[in-house]
Amino acid sequence: MGEAIGQVLPAAVGVALSPFPIIAVVLMLTTRRARTNGPAFLAGWLLGLGVVGTIVLLVAGPADASTGGQPATWVSWLKILLGLILLGVAARQFQGRPHPGEDVQMPKWMGAVDRFTASQSVFTGAVLAGANPKNTVLAVSAAATIAQTGIGAWQQAVAYTVFAVIGTIGVAAPVVLYLVMGKRSANLLVALRDWMERHNAAIMSVICLVIGVKLIGEAIGALT
Repeated sequence: MGEAIGQVLPAAVGVALSPFPIIAVVLMLTTRRARTNGPAFLAGWLLGLGVVGTIVLLVAGPADASTGGQPATWVSWLKILLGLILLGVAARQFQGRPHPGEDVQMPKWMGAVDRFTASQSVFTGAVLAGANPKNTVLAVSAAATIAQTGIGAWQQAVAYTVFAVIGTIGVAAPVVLYLVMGKRSANLLVALRDWMERHNAAIMSVICLVIGVKLIGEAIGALT
């Protein structure tokens, strides 16, 4: 199980460093429903990651992701595909990065965050965690990596839970900061939001590039 956890740590960090979700939760923490919507967003985030992981692990078991203690060939090819997708995302983010002096365009739905209910916050967290292309690829790759180690079902569940918890640190940190400091955290949260907005493309590009190369390298090593 330790091997499985070690292999998915880079992907977990990649999920944790998700600029748009962090910006979204910071915006929620500036509204009058902050104490409700912030934790609700976290619950949705964990739910989204949990659903993706559960589906992949349930499919990978009967499909023999590990044969004779060795990674199955189909898992290696899946990792190559996921790695190529991440490289494509990295290239797209780099090409679309804002130029000096250019305003960063945020998704239109972020303008309605101040009117979100708790259920809408849960839904938003789940979608950004489980349906966001970058996070979906990372979650699928993590679950597939865990499955191909050949460990038992409960150990797979524990390993993926560790992945999900680490992947939640990025969006959990602003919530914890707000709950501990209250309104005194406003300046720190605004500074975090502004920094994430300015460097979103760079962060995404680097994360996707590094993890994409890692997945492809691991898969080629397993195939050869």
